[in-house]
Amino acid sequence: MMNESKLFTQELDDKGVLTVTLNRPELHNAFNDELIASMTTACEQWELNDKVRVIVLTGEGRSFCAGADLNWMKKMKDYSDEENFQDSKKLSKLFESINSLSKPVVGKVNGAALGGGVGLVAVCDYVVAKEDAKFGLTEVLLGLAPAVISPYVMAKIGESNARALFLTGEKFGPEKAMNIGLIHQVSLSRYFEKDVDEVVARLLQAGPKAQQATKKLIQNVIRLTNDEPFEGVVKYTCETIARLRTSSEGQEGMSALLEKRRPNWMGDK
Repeated sequence: MMNESKLFTQELDDKGVLTVTLNRPELHNAFNDELIASMTTACEQWELNDKVRVIVLTGEGRSFCAGADLNWMKKMKDYSDEENFQDSKKLSKLFESINSLSKPVVGKVNGAALGGGVGLVAVCDYVVAKEDAKFGLTEVLLGLAPAVISPYVMAKIGESNARALFLTGEKFGPEKAMNIGLIHQVSLSRYFEKDVDEVVARLLQAGPKAQQATKKLIQNVIRLTNDEPFEGVVKYTCETIARLRTSSEGQEGMSALLEKRRPNWMGDK
């Protein structure tokens, strides 16, 4: 166990799998300002901890995350424009902190993910959802908009699906969530733990530094494709693979392939 708080728990196993569990089941694991601040600080620790290989994000109880805590929303109601702006920046920083983690993040969606909970799903690299999970970008039903989470959700589901789901606030199931690219796998309840474990096992087979470089590659190629001539993308991608081929991990991986053995980061079977 790394450490616990009343808001979320963190458990690191001997394989380097860190399970982070939102721990407000009586409130459907909804956000408040304290949870946002604590998780943002924790993200910085996860990034710096070399023992952490893979992060699994889930919720305690029947829900994954139901968005904003009603008590927190009551406080927001009386905020000034500037106070609301600063408050929203803190939430944005949490999503960006998770989104930019160099380690793989697995979303283990055990129940409802609504509003900001969909934002948490969107910043995960691989998402497994239970067969009875529910999703919804319900902000418009409250007279609001999914503004802070929109860059991450739209990166997953695209403009067309965003128009339909942001504007109606409709709730939808995991099959639709998978069809639009929000999640990657629907799991029967009896296989849920096994399915998540299998995803984690696959992620642990990869070179950790290669995974970190690949997450950075994905983000940079998207940015460069939008902002630079294609020659800039070619230069960046070629430099990246050249660097990885000559790295100690790349050399070990290629040697293991040629020698028909497991690379050293997999350990002994």
